[in-house]
Amino acid sequence: MVETMNSKAEAEATVSAVLAARADEPGALLPILHEVQDKLGYVPPASVPVIAAALNLSRAEVHGVITYYHHFRSEPAARHVLQICRAESCKAMGGDQLMAHAEKKLGCGQHEHSADGLFTLEPAFCLGLCSSSPALMLGDELHARVSVDDLDSLIEEARSAA
Repeated sequence: MVETMNSKAEAEATVSAVLAARADEPGALLPILHEVQDKLGYVPPASVPVIAAALNLSRAEVHGVITYYHHFRSEPAARHVLQICRAESCKAMGGDQLMAHAEKKLGCGQHEHSADGLFTLEPAFCLGLCSSSPALMLGDELHARVSVDDLDSLIEEARSAA
């Protein structure tokens, strides 16, 4: 699980280190954003102008990439990240109902934190389990052929482990 750094100075140092290592690479924006998110758990909004300047891009271009890709987040995730697949196979096998149930059970919408603050609910666009739909990922664990009851059990198990 990714540890989120709370210190602004730590975040700035991390972004600076990533930029120092990667800014001269061709097509560096996505690798930089991935590495920043891997290290911090999110891409801090304050880092957008810094990254843009280092890559000679506009802030709008960097912000556009962050907001276009569902993978990136602009605020730290909760302790547990629940990703429910939104790709065609999972949608056809009950993924919409699974997402609706998760939103109700957690008391939040997509890209939001649960009412108890333990979960971040996110859509995923293909988890690679198309033959075993619907699928989800809780933390780093993939789950296939997930029913509403399975989802309830996974959520309760994660809550009790907290």
